[in-house]
Amino acid sequence: MIGPDGEQLGIKPTREALQLAIDAGLDLVNVAPTAKPPVCRIMDYGKFRYEQQKKEKEARKNQKVVDVKEIRMSATIDEHDFQTKLRNAVKFLKDGDKVKASVRFRGREIAHAENGRKVLERLAAETADISHLERAPKLEGRSMIMILSPKA
Repeated sequence: MIGPDGEQLGIKPTREALQLAIDAGLDLVNVAPTAKPPVCRIMDYGKFRYEQQKKEKEARKNQKVVDVKEIRMSATIDEHDFQTKLRNAVKFLKDGDKVKASVRFRGREIAHAENGRKVLERLAAETADISHLERAPKLEGRSMIMILSPKA
């Protein structure tokens, strides 16, 4: 058992521990129920819960939600269109978001999947200084997908 000031009170029966907590005007909280013997603490449980909620709220405020932004291209993308998509990918990566780059194959383009792979590998090479390859280009159905994530 642990007292209200954090000092060790030793092993006490449940009734005696409860009476000590009532005398102090505080609550008896089981902090380690699986320990042998179980560890209880005399504390103000309402204040304890309030402080924990405050810590959780602060932690939520500081965490960053990572979004996945998608960039769709075709296997026969032209140079200027590629530069526009590249510029968007760089902007997303600098904002701290992941980029899912996909190449859609239409009709018989799927027979030349290596063209789509070249486009995705070029995108990965051009953004190599600000990103790392999280998932290599992989064919899924009629599209080839690659995921880039920002460097820390």
